Amino acid sequence: MMQEKKYTPLSELSGGNSDKPAKLRIAIQKSGRLYDDSVKLLNECGIELRNVKDRLKTESDTFPMEVFFLRDDDIPQYVEDGVADIGIVGENVLFEKNKQAEIVEKLGFGKCRLSLAIPRSETYQGVQSLDGKRIATSYPFLVNAFLKKNNITGDIHEISGSVEIAPGIGLADVVVDLVSSGSTLFMNGLKEVETILQSQSVLIKNNKLNKEQELLLDKLVFRIKAVKKAKRNKYVLMNAPNEKLSEIIALLPGMRSPTVLPLAEGGWSSVHSVLSEDEFWEKIEQLKAAGAEGILVVPIEKMVM
Repeated sequence: MMQEKKYTPLSELSGGNSDKPAKLRIAIQKSGRLYDDSVKLLNECGIELRNVKDRLKTESDTFPMEVFFLRDDDIPQYVEDGVADIGIVGENVLFEKNKQAEIVEKLGFGKCRLSLAIPRSETYQGVQSLDGKRIATSYPFLVNAFLKKNNITGDIHEISGSVEIAPGIGLADVVVDLVSSGSTLFMNGLKEVETILQSQSVLIKNNKLNKEQELLLDKLVFRIKAVKKAKRNKYVLMNAPNEKLSEIIALLPGMRSPTVLPLAEGGWSSVHSVLSEDEFWEKIEQLKAAGAEGILVVPIEKMVM
């Protein structure tokens, strides 16, 4: 029997004097896989939070922001209602709850997928083989949309937790569950056969923010993008013989162009640039082959474009 959801009273979160300076109210997960990454992201954006242990609400002393700690399932509702101005939540939760909240920025952490899994002993015959099957899931809205898209009729059993055990106890024929590594499915004798949704954490906003709140949100998104950009890039320094400079510089896109400084030793220069994580090793090998020496790689804390 499913437990009734207990929502935090709005009076405990909202309220306040409209004469106070504008603040952004952000809702983040109070515990679980997105909590640590959300708090870390805010800290990396220069938003230091007061004591966050066992708190419903806290504030920042370095940015005009209030932070609400909520169940992830409740965040889209609070953002739609305007109790929170913005929120950090997984796309899986956002789309399942089907609330009116706009995605502002994809954050890149909390990546997972909503997948269909069947017993390992069975052979998957394609989507149409699901017709008439009993499907256990915590995501009935998304599963129903998937079935309708493929013109399939299924018997959906909504379960709030431990979905993967449903076939083993005879409750369902297949499951649709959130998957990160797939190890939980494997341990329960299941195999992943179809991906319904690729999900990651996103920053969402209420559709009726005022001008001051939009300006604060723009500042926050600017900082988030700088943090994300830094994580995808490395700062690279190397020594290069002057006769090879043209060849080496041609390999380095940089933010605008590489920085070249003369060394004390004649005939050599120091070249500084930024490399994308996606092409890092390939570029390093090419630079070595072109004559670069003493290559140093330094992580970038922030990257403002």
